[in-house]
Amino acid sequence: MAEDGDAGRDERENLLRHEYHLQTARIRWHELQTYYAHGSVIAVSPQLDLVDVAVQLGMDNTGRFERWIAAGEVAAVSDEQALAWYEADACLWAVVAAPWVLVQESAEKPAG
Repeated sequence: MAEDGDAGRDERENLLRHEYHLQTARIRWHELQTYYAHGSVIAVSPQLDLVDVAVQLGMDNTGRFERWIAAGEVAAVSDEQALAWYEADACLWAVVAAPWVLVQESAEKPAG
């Protein structure tokens, strides 16, 4: 029976990974202001895979999130960071993992 549970969890994880890959996009910080004002934007360290973080959130992997938070790799966007992104008109990678919007800085310069 445990194997059936593992297979179901793996299938759900793969489905989530596929969904989040499709939903990941670059977006300007200015377009995320409403979400930031509601406290719904979470910054993800560039050292982590944005989609993997979304998947683990969707899988309710509390242990992994506790480690990422303790290491400072996942955190609510600070006011200072929000202001810096606002002033720079930053373009970030983002994915919605309801009710959160996960964002990540990219080394790439946005076009335009």
